[in-house]
Amino acid sequence: MEGLISPFVQTILIIGGINSILALSFYLPFSGGQLSLAQGGFMAIGAYASAVLTHNFGVPFAFALVGGACLSSLVGVGVCFPALKIKGIYLLLITLGFNEVIRVFFLNFAYTGGVGGFGGIQPLTNLFNLYLVLALLIIFFYRLHHSRLGRALRAISSDQDAAEARGIPLTRMKTFAFGAGGFIAGLAGGFYAHFVMFITSENFGFHRSLESMMFVILGGSQVLWGPVLGAYLITIIPESFRFIQSFRFEFLGICLIIMMILRPMGLLDAEVCRWKWWRERLLRKVAK
Repeated sequence: MEGLISPFVQTILIIGGINSILALSFYLPFSGGQLSLAQGGFMAIGAYASAVLTHNFGVPFAFALVGGACLSSLVGVGVCFPALKIKGIYLLLITLGFNEVIRVFFLNFAYTGGVGGFGGIQPLTNLFNLYLVLALLIIFFYRLHHSRLGRALRAISSDQDAAEARGIPLTRMKTFAFGAGGFIAGLAGGFYAHFVMFITSENFGFHRSLESMMFVILGGSQVLWGPVLGAYLITIIPESFRFIQSFRFEFLGICLIIMMILRPMGLLDAEVCRWKWWRERLLRKVAK
C-alpha cells in the first residue's frame, strides 16, 4: 500500500495521524472540564521511553509503544493529584509548569542523550500500525461518549459542583481523564520517535502542548471528529503552502482569532454533525 503512495503524501498522512492521536489526548481531559498543557510532556515520556526500549533493549515495537504509553499514564495520574481542587487558568499554569519540568529533565538526562538528543531510533512507524491504533482510539472514544463514564465527564464539564452533588466521584473521573490522556499522548510520542528517528527535548516543549489545544479549538470540542479534523487541517495547510512554515504559530494565532469570531465552538459541533441540520440546509437551498 505504501508503495502506491508518494513519500510526500505518506509523510503528511503519518504526521496527520500522530497529530490526531495527540489531539485526542487533549480532548479526553478537556471533555471533563480539565484544561491541560502537559500533553507535550506526556508525549516526550512516551517518545523517549519507547525509543529506549526498542534501541537499547530490543523490545518489539508494539510492547515498547504500550510501555512508553503506560509510563506516561502513570505520570499523568501523578500530575492529577496536585490539580484535583484546581481548575481554569491555575490548572493551565500547573500543567504548563510540568511540561517545562519534563523538557528540562530530558535536556539534562545523559542516558537519553541530554542536550545532544537521542538518535539511532528504528523507523518502525508506518501507515498500517499508526492508523490501526487511531481507528481503535476512535472506537474507544465513540463507546466512551455513549457510556455512563462519558456522561459523567460531560456532567463535570458542564457544572462540577452540580455533578459532585449528584454523586459523581470527581477524584476518580479526573484521575481517569488525566491518566488516559497521558496514555494516548504517550502513544503519539512513541509513533513520533519511530518516525523522525531522532528526538530532542525541544521537540516536546510548550509549542507541542499548544498545538494539541489548537487542534481541538479549531476542529471543535463538542464531537469526536472535531479534534481529528483540526489536526489534519493544521498539518496539511502549512505543508501545502510552504511560505506559511516560517510563520506557523502566527498562522495558528490568526486561525484562532478567526474561529473565535466566526465559529466559537469550532468547525464541527454537535449541531453540524446531525443529519437533521444538513437536511434543513438542503431543503432551504432547494426551496430557493
